[in-house]
Amino acid sequence: MPTPNELLEIATTVARRAAALALQRRRDGVEIAASKSTITDIVTRADQEAEDLIRGALEASRPRDGFLGEESGGERGSSGLTWVVDPIDGTVNYFYDIPAWAVSVAVVEGDPDPATWRTLAGAVVNPSTGEVFTASLGGGARLNGEPIRVNEGVELPLALVGTGFGYDPEIRRKQAAFVTELIPQVRDVRRIGAASLDLCSVACGRLDAYYERGLNPWDHAAGALIAQEAGATVGGLDGAPAGKALLLAAAPGLYGQLDPLVQAYYQRWE
Repeated sequence: MPTPNELLEIATTVARRAAALALQRRRDGVEIAASKSTITDIVTRADQEAEDLIRGALEASRPRDGFLGEESGGERGSSGLTWVVDPIDGTVNYFYDIPAWAVSVAVVEGDPDPATWRTLAGAVVNPSTGEVFTASLGGGARLNGEPIRVNEGVELPLALVGTGFGYDPEIRRKQAAFVTELIPQVRDVRRIGAASLDLCSVACGRLDAYYERGLNPWDHAAGALIAQEAGATVGGLDGAPAGKALLLAAAPGLYGQLDPLVQAYYQRWE
């Protein structure tokens, strides 16, 4: 079994390669390939090309590992490891040339299910800014090779909180309703549009906290590990691990203040 640091080197290398490809395609001009859950949930040709590049590179270097990608789905391996990949997180930002999109590559031990997996390494690359966020299990989190930490000692009224919205209009309505409840109780709320970067922003102190409902495994696999290794608590609904029902990330003290508010709303979601 390779060490987390060895796996991180692979994750970072392939994420950088895919990021360079996606950036070049952005400069060439974006081509919409399809839409998914709604007409606003788009897939670009670059999403598909970047995932193909990552998948091919991983098959060459780690042929026995499994794979779970946003665009091409999953395939079980025989090694007990699975690579969880979002080739372009923040595709709408990418389409509009907003420099808040990233390539996210993580490797997990066990089934590719956030409820049971153990994330060993992850890399999130924002090619628009040249920033590379990385973490390995037990090895800390880094931005361009330098250690990063969450903001400690932030009280709820002074917290800058990130969130995100789904593509379905009715889900967005419910998510916006909670923002109206939360925003008078915190410093402010940000909606950047890329979950991996939101989690990395918590890790490096650009956000004090981040929460979202409806995330897929590839949205948070790398970013959640980076946040945790930077000192954040990351959890889900009703004490479960972070997943589709809810992800909340913040320094432990702020997490304890924000979690009851988030739980109370999302427990009455239906």
